[in-house]
Amino acid sequence: MKQTLLIKHAVSGRMLIDSGKQDVSFSSKPEGNGWQIDIGVPWSGTIEEILKLKDELNVFIFYDYDDQPTLKTWYYVGKGPVAYDRDSQLLTIGAQSRIEYYPHEYSV
Repeated sequence: MKQTLLIKHAVSGRMLIDSGKQDVSFSSKPEGNGWQIDIGVPWSGTIEEILKLKDELNVFIFYDYDDQPTLKTWYYVGKGPVAYDRDSQLLTIGAQSRIEYYPHEYSV
C-alpha cells in the first residue's frame, strides 16, 4: 500500500505539501475527540505559510492499494491546533474530524 499526504489551502486550492513530490514522513492517529497528523518536514517558507493559514487548511491522505480502489481520507482541521517544532522538524496538525471515501464512487 502506498500513502500520499496532501495539504492544501482550502480557499484557493493551492498545494502546500504533496508527499508524492516532496520527501516528508507522516502519520495520523486518533487524539482526544479528533485526529492528529504529524509531518516530518524541515522549516521553510511553506511551513511559515501553513502556520499563517492554519484555519484554512484541507488535509488529505490517499491510500493506494494493489487489489482495491484508492481510499481517500479528508481531515477537517477547522480550529484544530497547528504547530511546528523546529528542534524535531515536526509539523503537527489537529483535526476535528475526518471523512473516508472512495473517489470513484463520486465520479460521473
